[in-house]
Amino acid sequence: MENIDLDEFRTIMASEKIVEKEMLKTFHKLSQQALKITMEINNKYHTEDEIIELFSELTGKKVDKTFRLFPPFYTDCGKNITVGKNVFINACCKFQDQGGIEIGNGVLIGHNVTLATLNHDERPEFRQNIYPKPIKIGNNVWIGSNATILQGVTVGDGAIIGANAVVTKDVPQNTIVAGIPAKILRKVIS
Repeated sequence: MENIDLDEFRTIMASEKIVEKEMLKTFHKLSQQALKITMEINNKYHTEDEIIELFSELTGKKVDKTFRLFPPFYTDCGKNITVGKNVFINACCKFQDQGGIEIGNGVLIGHNVTLATLNHDERPEFRQNIYPKPIKIGNNVWIGSNATILQGVTVGDGAIIGANAVVTKDVPQNTIVAGIPAKILRKVIS
């Protein structure tokens, strides 16, 4: 598994099957690549076009010219992030994307947001095993500062995630959620 290509890696992660120790070598290799690129993003000034180029290199996918990012930005993989058009990611966000992160069009992501797509086995003897599940964020979603979205969550179009929320379950479209764990507060005003 150490020499798998990027498409094979993404296919394995999309299967949501247990990731055992053999795959950790691939995780480490991708993490080293991500560290190199995020160090470049985070440690000197870049124009908007340079950020788009670097983020495209980080994800291994062409990022739209409308993409905006305020560094610093952190990820321990990078290669399983997909972003739509008119996406804005504010400073200090952390994406654990091995399990897959899909971000729709027109999404606003506040300061210090964490997206975590991996979980570990609760049994101590199997704790090194990892379970990937994707996070899917619909179109025109607003994620408030310091929110955390956990693995397997889908956020519907037009939803708002309140600041400091911990999202453990799917969020219906056009709803506002907040709290720990996040709960539906109300529908978005039309």
